[in-house]
Amino acid sequence: MTVFFWMKFQVHILGCGSALPTLLRNQSGQIININESEYMIDCGEGTQLMMRKLKKRFQKIATIFISHLHGDHYYGLMGYLSTLHLLGREKEMKIFAPKGLKEIIEVHQKHSNSYFRFPLTIIELESPRSELIYEDKKVNVYTVPLKHKIYCNGFLFKEKQRDRNILPEKIKEYSIPLIEIKNIKKGDDFKLPNGQIIKNSELTKDAPSPKSYAYCSDTSFNPDNANLLNGVNALYHEATFLEKDKDRAVYTKHSTAKEAGQMAKLVNAEKLIIGHFSARYTEFDALIDEAKSVFPSTIAAEDGITIEL
Repeated sequence: MTVFFWMKFQVHILGCGSALPTLLRNQSGQIININESEYMIDCGEGTQLMMRKLKKRFQKIATIFISHLHGDHYYGLMGYLSTLHLLGREKEMKIFAPKGLKEIIEVHQKHSNSYFRFPLTIIELESPRSELIYEDKKVNVYTVPLKHKIYCNGFLFKEKQRDRNILPEKIKEYSIPLIEIKNIKKGDDFKLPNGQIIKNSELTKDAPSPKSYAYCSDTSFNPDNANLLNGVNALYHEATFLEKDKDRAVYTKHSTAKEAGQMAKLVNAEKLIIGHFSARYTEFDALIDEAKSVFPSTIAAEDGITIEL
């Protein structure tokens, strides 16, 4: 019997609001779960409370990506780091953020005379071009240059190609020893004791195709990223305003829901997730309808939801 493997790639929405928090929306924050490795993107106010509601383990996060240094995207960070300290964390935390965050954290620690017990590594970003900033066994993370009032990056998570899936019934049929399984998953054939060669194609099946997720926070419409984001499985794109408030979007260097739809269409995304909604809108319907008029496969990021890729 063939075993089908389900690989997890989830986006947990911790906050979908913009600068002003409301009773319905926290400020920006997300957790990406790729086969039980978790990564945080932005850390606005309310992040810790939403993590508790979602029963997310505080200590599981080892890497944080901060898009820019406007408060609604990082004012929850000091509180979160302080909580980790109080919980006795010893494992290193890595933070990728624009230049300036290291100074901000040092000032907080100096004037509170409170220093974290765990190693904190801050990698400050300055490049105006996309670059690979993080890599582990499961994913590569690239910056996505955005157009905002200050230096700002989105982040592109590209899952790595997994090894082939070996079929359990073939292990039993050919008495394949454990030591050979790794090589077979890498693509090798298997040689029986009598010299017969069993082709890899008989022993394995393709692993699921790698998934990709792009997070584009505060930005004006930016077609320069079309090639970088082409074919992404899911695009999170800010939709702070409706078209009727386009003048405000231009002034603040944000996007409308229609522009988010245009970006998703331009990059051939499979799914569009809109968020970073202005507090002036109490309902999502008009924002979703506007984006869907351009890109039908659109959903709204709502606090507390989990999106499966």
